Amino acid sequence: MPVTVLLVDDEPLVRAGLRAVLEAQPDIEVVGEAADGAAVIPLVRRLRPDVVAMDVRMPLLDGIEATRALLRSVAAPPKILVVTTFENDEYVYGALRAGADGFLLKRARPAEIVHAVRLVAEGESLLFPASVRRLAAEYGDGDGDGNRAARAALERARLTGREGEVLRLMARGLTNAEIAAKLVVGTETVKSHVSAVLAKLGARDRTQAVIAAYESGFVAPG
Repeated sequence: MPVTVLLVDDEPLVRAGLRAVLEAQPDIEVVGEAADGAAVIPLVRRLRPDVVAMDVRMPLLDGIEATRALLRSVAAPPKILVVTTFENDEYVYGALRAGADGFLLKRARPAEIVHAVRLVAEGESLLFPASVRRLAAEYGDGDGDGNRAARAALERARLTGREGEVLRLMARGLTNAEIAAKLVVGTETVKSHVSAVLAKLGARDRTQAVIAAYESGFVAPG
């Protein structure tokens, strides 16, 4: 089955470019388009895409609020890939904190766009881990309430030593297979540890778990 994608961007040329790149792949299908985040929820409910590729800045409802609304309103929501002009953007970090699974630069090469969609759809690795680390270092607000909450949440999670190791390797962007090789365990064992980490942290995916790790100070973002 192909990975199905919904494109959301207020610039028709951006949508057309993304559609051309993605539909050139035999395993990816663009099932719909929208010009603003306000249209996302009804389209997701009707089309049930695997991935929503959504501009982070839009005139009516931006990617941050659209992400929050989508995750709040739709059961079994799709993966969310925010599309941005600038990599080091507080809006991007806001979207990741709101629940987006990764981000993609509008100037990315076709191969990078395809790779991002596939990786986010699979959910077994962190997209652009070095960039997420830089964003956390700049916008994580180490003295803010959000970080105190993150520290408290991590303490409540009571991760085992092995689960902590897995979380640190997740933050480095390693896949389940790479973590298994690093720890000399089976891939299924790693999957079980990852599932336990997500459940204990209340994170919907690896990206949210890694951001929690950075914001709590469990992993240093610098």
